[in-house]
Amino acid sequence: MARKLDDVMAALPKDRKKRVEDRAMELATLKDLRHAAQQTQEQMAAALGVRQDTISRLEKRSDMLLSTMRHYVESMGGKLELVAKFPDRPSVVIDHLGGEVTLNKRAGAARRSRVAA
Repeated sequence: MARKLDDVMAALPKDRKKRVEDRAMELATLKDLRHAAQQTQEQMAAALGVRQDTISRLEKRSDMLLSTMRHYVESMGGKLELVAKFPDRPSVVIDHLGGEVTLNKRAGAARRSRVAA
């Protein structure tokens, strides 16, 4: 059974939890994130309802859908946020991350509407 990241973190001593949190800020890949959460590819596969080889391929991708990445992170008990940073303006958190986008055509014009994820 897959363990939730929150449960693993709660069980750690305070100093170890701080080191893990500091290291998490430096992580660059999904594999690094999975290792920090002490999850195996098999455990992630079970949590996501896919096979282990799918997790392996996913972790090797350099480009993926935001909805896929969100689902991966949420399966570990986390939350994925996308932040747009600008040089002369405050940062903006983009909501509805990875939600489905549908195109509705009316009067010959395409209009986008988001479906909440």
